[in-house]
This record gives sequence, C-alpha cells and structure tokens, in this order.
Amino acid sequence: MPAPDLASLCDDLEAEHADLDAVVAPLDPAEWDRDTPAAGWAVRDQIHHLGWFDRNAVLAIEQPNDFTTAMNEMVGDFAAFEAKLAAEARALPASELLEWWRAGRDRILRVARHADPSLRVPWYGPPMALASFVTARLMETWAHGQDVVDAVGATRAPTVRLRHIAHIGVRTRGFAYTIRNRPLPDGEVRVELDAPDGSTWTWGSEDAADRVCGPALDFCLVVTQRRHIDDTVLVADGPLAVEWMSIAQAFAGGPGEGRQPGQFANT
Repeated sequence: MPAPDLASLCDDLEAEHADLDAVVAPLDPAEWDRDTPAAGWAVRDQIHHLGWFDRNAVLAIEQPNDFTTAMNEMVGDFAAFEAKLAAEARALPASELLEWWRAGRDRILRVARHADPSLRVPWYGPPMALASFVTARLMETWAHGQDVVDAVGATRAPTVRLRHIAHIGVRTRGFAYTIRNRPLPDGEVRVELDAPDGSTWTWGSEDAADRVCGPALDFCLVVTQRRHIDDTVLVADGPLAVEWMSIAQAFAGGPGEGRQPGQFANT
C-alpha cells in the first residue's frame, strides 16, 4: 500500500481532531475534571497535553533551535515541567481550554501544510520526516482521545485512519526493546489486521513463524498502551509476538506502564 502524501496526512489529522472535538465539546464543566484511565490525568489534562504539544510542534517546525533549547530545559527538570503543565491545565475554565486547544491544533495544521515536505523535524528522540511527524501527532491525538472516551463513556467508530497508528506500532517494535535496554530478538513478526473497511492490512513476511492477528482497533489500543492485550481479541502467536505485545510502545519517552489486564471488557 503506497504511503499517503502530506496533504492527505494533514486531512486525516484534521479529521482526528474533529472526532475528539465532537466528544469533548458537549461536556459540562464538571466532566472536564473527570479522571481518565491515565493515573493523575483528568479530561482537561489530556486536552491540555495535546494543545501544548501541538504548539511545541509548531516551534519544532518553524524554530528548531528554540525547540531544542526548550526540550533540554524540560528534560533537565521533568518534574517541574509536569507540575507546570498540570497547573496550566487547571487554570483555564473548560470553555477557554476548548478554544485554546482548537487554536493550537489549527495552527499546527496550517504550518504543516505549508512546510517543506523534505523537512526533518526535531522532536523527543531522533528527528523525523515531516510526514512521520504529522502521523505521530495523529497517533497522539487518537491515543489521548481514547483516554477521554473511556473516561466519559463515549464511543468512537474505528476508521481507516487507524492504519497510520498501526504502521507506527509495527515500526516501533525495536524501539520498545531499546527503551528497556533489551536487545531486539532475531526473527520477524508478521502482523495481519482486520481493517474497519473490511480489508486486511499486513506487515512482514508471510513465512514468519510468529504472528499478531486481529482487529486493527485492538492492535492500535495495545501498541499505544490503552488496553492490555488480554482485554482485546488480538492474538499473538509465537514467543516473539507474545513478548512484543507485552512491551509494545508506539509513543516516545520512557517505558510506559500500560494498562492492567481486566481494566476493560474485551472489545
């Protein structure tokens, strides 16, 4: 399947924004303070996190040197950074936070659409191609959106945009081992996913002994650590597949804690 072009990726990111907006816009102010499955994060923290990093993404594209300086300051005192973001998230009334998030996401889309497609963007790890960068923003929006959806009992129909997230999930298999200071085992894992449109998405050799198979939604929930594999119908067959699904992580940063089995009913 050919890689999507930048314009299509930006369209998909905009659609992902709109889907989450449709969930949070009708919430009353009290629901913005409802706890999400991420410990210590309310709905407002999830939305503020997305808005803050959308603004930081603009900085990374337009002023990479300033971004690097800010990133080093953040890493230098991460506890202070987290406290600052939490205070900012709680200082805004829900209606103002919603508009602030909307303004930030609109800006990153405008900047990304007009940037040089060959640009490599600095971020929290190796620099990324602009298309990969936009895809990562989509993954973050969907994943943090899932926490919001779970918190307020909403539903989101899975879309073919999940392919972007699944692709990141496959490509970050080695990363999941690296951040745990573990060697990537020899051998390939075949991934076969049932897409929302009825098609099948595949990665890896058909001859691979180890496989991960099941709904694309479940795979994306597992690799973004929004579900434990036991709470899905995803099947990991073979030791390499089982081990990978136990530590899979599509997002940057240190090893995530993930979700405990039994936290959610099987999807």
